[in-house]
Amino acid sequence: MLRHLLPTADPRVLVDASTGDDAAVYRIADDRALVVTLDFFTPIVDHPYDFGRIAAANALSDVYAMGGRPLFALNLFAFPRDLLGEGLAEEIIRGGVDKAREAGIPVLGGHSIDDAEPKYGMVAVGEIDPRAMLANDGARAGDDLVLTKPLGTGIVATAIKAGKCPPALLEAAVESMARLNREAAAAAVAARAHAATDVTGYGLTGHLGVMARASGVSARIEAARVPVLDGVAELVEAGHVPGGTRRNLADAEPFVSYEGEVSETTRLVLADAQTSGGLLIASAPARTDELLGELADRGETAAVIGKITDGASGDILIR
Repeated sequence: MLRHLLPTADPRVLVDASTGDDAAVYRIADDRALVVTLDFFTPIVDHPYDFGRIAAANALSDVYAMGGRPLFALNLFAFPRDLLGEGLAEEIIRGGVDKAREAGIPVLGGHSIDDAEPKYGMVAVGEIDPRAMLANDGARAGDDLVLTKPLGTGIVATAIKAGKCPPALLEAAVESMARLNREAAAAAVAARAHAATDVTGYGLTGHLGVMARASGVSARIEAARVPVLDGVAELVEAGHVPGGTRRNLADAEPFVSYEGEVSETTRLVLADAQTSGGLLIASAPARTDELLGELADRGETAAVIGKITDGASGDILIR
């Protein structure tokens, strides 16, 4: 679909769609570049205010994943006209504006349409010093892989739709999805990470595959080290798996192999389509302790879940 967009000849374009990165980056001076992205989706939780918070955090995440600082946002909003008097639309917008305010930026307007199915998200505009940019193509063989949020939010969202998500798990998932990746990104920049991406719709395996291909390396995941929201495995075993997660698992077959006992449940969790997931960071081993310390100092939890390795570009071993 993107064949009419690429290649991009403008030398001021630092990141375009060719590497599957998180945001577009456009240089405006030697030490300044714009970071621009957009994202929107249908409700994944029942509470409209929480939906707004999560959608805003998700959109802003792509700026943070590049190591950028958001400047402002614009709303993207689709909602059925007949329900505008119910107060739901205002709550969604309020949630998004409150999350933007937490990020320290204004929402300067946006665009809305009449739509039978609600959708909400943002255009997020930020800036970055190109010399400190966290693109997804800088991972090097030997790097540690660090993940900053637990997996399982896509599975949780499916269970919510079926009315089968335990309240404690729902609360934990909402808190995770609504948390900004600001502090995680700042820690990665401070520790001079080699590469980063946020884990969203392609799942952990999909986004790691994109990073590995862009960097010309392979990767290894230690499945037991990957943080997962408590109770997610039980939801998988009860059949609450989104179609997108199953497609991710099928799409990963050409580049993912397994060693030892890796259950179907684990494979699905690693492929789970996330909303507002954490950052996946490639860190030089000599700096991983510094990165983990920076994350802890900023109130972030994280786990070292694997390694970047030499091998066929994009291949992933899960064991």
